[in-house]
Amino acid sequence: MWKSKVWNLTLLSTIVRRRTTLLSISHFQSNSTSHFPSPSFSTISRTSNFDFLGNPNFPGKTFCSESAEKSHVHVRCWSCGNVANGSLFLFCDSCRSVQPLDQSVDYFEIFGLERKYDIGVENLEGKYKDWQKKLHPDLVHSKSEKERGFAAEQSARVIDAYRTLSKPLLRAIYIMRLEGVDVDEEETLSDPELLSEILEIREAVEEAADSQELNQIQSQMQEKLDHWSNSFANAFQRRKFEEALNSIRRMTYYQRVNEEIVKKL
Repeated sequence: MWKSKVWNLTLLSTIVRRRTTLLSISHFQSNSTSHFPSPSFSTISRTSNFDFLGNPNFPGKTFCSESAEKSHVHVRCWSCGNVANGSLFLFCDSCRSVQPLDQSVDYFEIFGLERKYDIGVENLEGKYKDWQKKLHPDLVHSKSEKERGFAAEQSARVIDAYRTLSKPLLRAIYIMRLEGVDVDEEETLSDPELLSEILEIREAVEEAADSQELNQIQSQMQEKLDHWSNSFANAFQRRKFEEALNSIRRMTYYQRVNEEIVKKL
């Protein structure tokens, strides 16, 4: 048993350091190769420069001011000159041309949502499909090279937005980024209580006799994920960012256990 725990501790230490690999989305994935860095957690730091999801840097604190400035600017279609009805202008309804990528538009805006953690994810897929019907590169294969480039960028960004907002953990990390709260990706797990709990859970997963036992553990992990998701929502609403980061930390490791269970099922 002692050797088993040492082995598990070594294995967990390796897992802690690895970057989280996200599951691919089946819809329209053939033209997108976006990747997400995994989170690790330390003290809160404020930053006006960060590169999240592989996109050019965008300051989390400046979205509101940028949106306010854009509301007074008449954005025109690069192709026909038609004036956009609002700040969100991914596609021209007049000439049906895909527009250049605008990094100041955040993922919540793309889906017409208020910027908050608790959102109705049930309508995300429908909106996602609507955007892809307009933006997917396969639909503009006969257009100019310029517009095909716009379509590839816009489609990939919509995929990232859908993937991020539809998953509680990724949504939590993203909305913290928008607030300028950075996460140290190099920190390893140091909470002895959580470390002990994760070791015990992983041991149970390794020793599970059949899929029924694995499903029971998975159900327990989902309950924990739901609990810490609610905990994050409360902390974020009160702007208690240290508490919010602790909730994200818990969600991360329970999610990893779930991924290990899926591999065994």
